[in-house]
Amino acid sequence: MARIHPDGWRELQATGAAAREIETLHSLASGLSDAYSVYHGVHWSRVEQGAALFGEIDFAIVNPAGQILLIEQKSGFLDETPEGLVKRYGPSEKHVSVQLARSRDALLGRLTRIAGSRPVHLDALLYCPDYHVKAPGSAGIDPSRIVDAGRRDQLAEVIRSLLPEAPPPLAMNELVQRFLADELRLVPDVSAVIGQSQVLYTRLSGGLAWWARQIDCHPFRLRVTGTAGSGKTQLALNVLRDAVAAGRRPLYVCYNRPLADHIARIAPAGCRVATYHQLCDRLYRASGQVPDFSRPGAFQALEAFMAQYQADADDACDELIVDEGQDFQPDWKDNLLRLLKPDGRAWWLEDPMQNLYGRAPLDLPGWVGLRAEVNYRSPKDILERLNRLLGPDSAIRAGSPINGGAVDILTYHDAAGLMERTKTAITRGLGAGFRKEAIALITYRGREHSRFTPLDRLGPHSLKAFTGAYDLLGAPVYTSGDLFIDSVYRFKGQSAPCVIFTEIDFAELDAGVLRKLFVGMTRATLKLILVITETSAQALKPLIDREP
Repeated sequence: MARIHPDGWRELQATGAAAREIETLHSLASGLSDAYSVYHGVHWSRVEQGAALFGEIDFAIVNPAGQILLIEQKSGFLDETPEGLVKRYGPSEKHVSVQLARSRDALLGRLTRIAGSRPVHLDALLYCPDYHVKAPGSAGIDPSRIVDAGRRDQLAEVIRSLLPEAPPPLAMNELVQRFLADELRLVPDVSAVIGQSQVLYTRLSGGLAWWARQIDCHPFRLRVTGTAGSGKTQLALNVLRDAVAAGRRPLYVCYNRPLADHIARIAPAGCRVATYHQLCDRLYRASGQVPDFSRPGAFQALEAFMAQYQADADDACDELIVDEGQDFQPDWKDNLLRLLKPDGRAWWLEDPMQNLYGRAPLDLPGWVGLRAEVNYRSPKDILERLNRLLGPDSAIRAGSPINGGAVDILTYHDAAGLMERTKTAITRGLGAGFRKEAIALITYRGREHSRFTPLDRLGPHSLKAFTGAYDLLGAPVYTSGDLFIDSVYRFKGQSAPCVIFTEIDFAELDAGVLRKLFVGMTRATLKLILVITETSAQALKPLIDREP
C-alpha cells in the first residue's frame, strides 16, 4: 500500500471534486506498493475552494529513486477544441495542457534550484476519470500521459510504467521528500491518545509553523501568542527539527507531563524534552542529589535548586522552546533563560485562553511578538459556538475545512445520571462511526476529584486511564482498557477526532470556567459531545443547539 501524505484523508467527508480526489487516493493507496509516496492537497485544503497542491496539480507520486510524477485530475466534463482540452468553470475556461505545463515548469524550477548538480526527473499525467477523450492526439498532451474514463481502472498500472520502482539513490529521494513536505507544510500534529503510534500530518493553511520561522531578530527572542489549534506545538517540532539539522542543541520545555511524553516520542533524535519540573529533577540528580517525593515540599525544593543553578557547557542549549508558556511562573522563565547560550535563540509559545491555573501574564520585555488567531484543528461549528460563548471580544477564526455538525449536549441531574448520560455519549460516538481508539473521554474535574477516577469500566467499556505511576524508564502507566479517559488538565495540548467532555459542573460562568470549557471543547477535531449538569447547561444557552 502506498504511503499517503498527509494522513487523515479517510476521515474527511467531502463533496464534489474533492470527493472524486479522495476516491483517487483510495485507488492510489491500494494500487501502488509502499515503495511509492503520494503527496496530495485534499485533506487540509479548503474543500469548497478546490485548492490543489501546486497550482493545478492534485497529486505528486515519488518512487524510491526520488523521481516524481505529477497528476492533474480533471473531474466532470471537458471540451475538446482545436487548441486542445478545455475545462469550463462557469463563464471562464482553462486550457488543460497549458495549466499542466505551467505547474510542471514552476515546480521543476524550484526543485532544480535546491537539487544543484543532481538531475531532476519530473513527469506529468492528466487524469480525467469521468470523460472519454475522443481525439487524444489533438488534446495538446502526449496520449501516453492521459488516463481517461476508458482507462480509469488502469491508473496505477500507468503510473508504474511511467515511474517504475527504480533503485533508490537515497540522497535524491530524501531531498525530494523534504521538498514536497515543505511545499505542503507538513508537520506532525499532536495525536489524540498518549502512546498512539500513528503520527497525523496536517496542512496548516497560512501555517504558523512556516511564517514564524521566517522571522529574524537579534537577539532572537520570539513570543508566539496563538489560539488552540493554531499550530504552536507543530511550530515547536519544526524548530526542533531545524535546530538538529543545523547542528544546534535544542531544549523543549512545557508544563504538562502528557504533552512532554508525547513530544519526546516524536521529536528528532538529539532533542532534550522535559516538563519544567522534570528538567529540575534531572539537573538536581546530575548534581549528585536525589529528591525525596514522599516528603512535603519536594517540588518546591527542586524549584529552589533551579533558582540557584548555573549551567555549564554540557547543560547550555543553543535553542530554547517553551511551550504552554501561560502556565509558567515568572522566575521559571529567568531560570530557563540562564540555560541558553549567549547567542542562543528562544521561543515562547502561549495561549492565555488555556491558562487553567490562574497564572499572572508574564512580562517579556524586548521580545518580538507574533499573534495567531486561526484554529486549524477544530470544526467551524465548535468555534462558532465558542465565539458566541466567549463574547464579542473573541476573534477566533476557523481554518479547518470541516464543519463538524451540531455539538451534542446531554444533561444530567446527579451522579447516577452522569454515568448514564456519559454512556449515552459513548454510544453516540460509536454510532457516528468513530472507533474506540478515536474517542477521548475528557473530564471537567481533575483526576484527584473526578467521579471517574476509581472506575475501570463504564458499562460495557473498559477504561484506559493513567494510574498515577511511571515505569522504570519514566513512561506513564495506563490501565489496559480500550476507551481513553483523562482530565482536561492532562489532555491540554492534545486532540482526538471525537471528544466526550463530561462531568461539566460549575456554580458561576466566570473567566476560569470559560477557559476550562475552551480547552476541553477545542480538543475535538471532528465531533464534540458535552455531558453537563442541568443547572450549568442553563448558563450555556448561547452554546446549546438542541436538547437530546
